[in-house]
Amino acid sequence: MNDTSATPERRPLTILLAAPRGFCAGVDRAIKIVELALEKYGAPVYVRHEIVHNKFVVDQLKARGAVFVDELDEIPANNAPVIFSAHGVPKSVPADAKSRKMFFLDATCPLVSKVHIEAERHFADGRDIILIGHAGHPEVIGTMGQLPDGAVQLIETEADVARFVPRDPDRLAFITQTTLSVDDTTAIVTALQKRFPSILGPHKEDICYATTNRQAAVKAIADRAEKMLVVGAPNSSNSLRLVEVAARAGCPDSQLIQRAAEIDWPAFATVKTIGITAGASAPDILINEIVDAFRARFDVTVEEVITKVENIAFNVPRELRATPNN
Repeated sequence: MNDTSATPERRPLTILLAAPRGFCAGVDRAIKIVELALEKYGAPVYVRHEIVHNKFVVDQLKARGAVFVDELDEIPANNAPVIFSAHGVPKSVPADAKSRKMFFLDATCPLVSKVHIEAERHFADGRDIILIGHAGHPEVIGTMGQLPDGAVQLIETEADVARFVPRDPDRLAFITQTTLSVDDTTAIVTALQKRFPSILGPHKEDICYATTNRQAAVKAIADRAEKMLVVGAPNSSNSLRLVEVAARAGCPDSQLIQRAAEIDWPAFATVKTIGITAGASAPDILINEIVDAFRARFDVTVEEVITKVENIAFNVPRELRATPNN
């Protein structure tokens, strides 16, 4: 494909840049945990599963000495730190790590841990628990793994609500995956409440602030954009939801991309306005790379559309916090 950056008559193009976009506090904390562990303990540092769902981030950490594994039995007995991903893990994983006498650090997002605590509270109260989420997602596996088999039932759609048969309809509670579509989840919760009026929900919704904010930001620009690019990984739930939200909010031509190299330039030949956002695990460097690729080919005007300002941060584990010099 020819690069047209040298042509003097570059066409004007407006980029609507959604804000907030990209990294959230939980992702930032998880990556920082790996980086600080490498600084403090040296390589290798082992990470069970992708620390966050982004290949660029994972490759950068690999280059610094992080070793990513699927399961703990892949890790040699060498006293190196082991880190659990931001998505959370079943209780069996830290139990296994303890039995192997591993030193482990938990990078589970605090907002995911909040959902785990809710599930345990409902279970202790004798309630059956419904988890609204996507089967097979690491966060769902981790949340269901907080309790004995059968204690948590997964529901993915409104149709699942209609089919669900509880043991006791008056002893039900629901929790949700943190990275779902706000609108889809609202519809499922409404269906649950209609069928089971006494069902208990979270005191504060489980869908995390970052997911909610990024979806609202996309809705604010979708009907003005001819095309929408969502920067994120194909296994990133919150990124995939942004594509769906954009399509429903007025920009049917919405797609997920990981890097600028994936852009189909001929498809933008007559486009005048595009929207760009990024999932919560996509770093700024990838967003900037894509904007710069458009600048090289078009006379670009960037309009940042800010719907919320985020200033949330989470502490890293105590073992990694800097201690004042004596």
